[in-house]
Amino acid sequence: MTLEAKVLTVSDGVAAGTRDDASGRAVAEHLRVAGYEVVAHRVIEDGTDTVARAIAEFAEGFAGLIVTTGGTGFGPRDLTPEGTRAVLQREAPGIVEAIRRASDEGDRGFGMLSRAVAGTRGQALICNLPGSAGGAVEGLEIVLRVAPHALDLLAGGHPH
Repeated sequence: MTLEAKVLTVSDGVAAGTRDDASGRAVAEHLRVAGYEVVAHRVIEDGTDTVARAIAEFAEGFAGLIVTTGGTGFGPRDLTPEGTRAVLQREAPGIVEAIRRASDEGDRGFGMLSRAVAGTRGQALICNLPGSAGGAVEGLEIVLRVAPHALDLLAGGHPH
């Protein structure tokens, strides 16, 4: 199976050109090293509708992994989970629970503040990651443990 991924950076600052897309670049590079072909990497502004629209476009006819970075905290414009949830067909809470647990084992334990969600739309597996490069890569490591199997199941493999 060819593994493909798309990366969506959600940040008003990055979209405006006032901040660097460190997390998006780190996630894309980590995906490449893990054997994924990154077929799209896009930056959008924060906002429920903006996120929902971008994820729906990314998922259309796509069988692969879609990861977002940014907008999962408590900031007033951190609405990535709301936008993601609006377009998911099925949620996969175990993925983000595992990411939160792994983050909470670290020095700062900020994982408990994450409002990230994960799930599917069509044959795409969609996961929200934090906006910091370190946190995003740490979360991606968890996702990559199960992504190939999840994508195989979404494509009809390994029927029960």
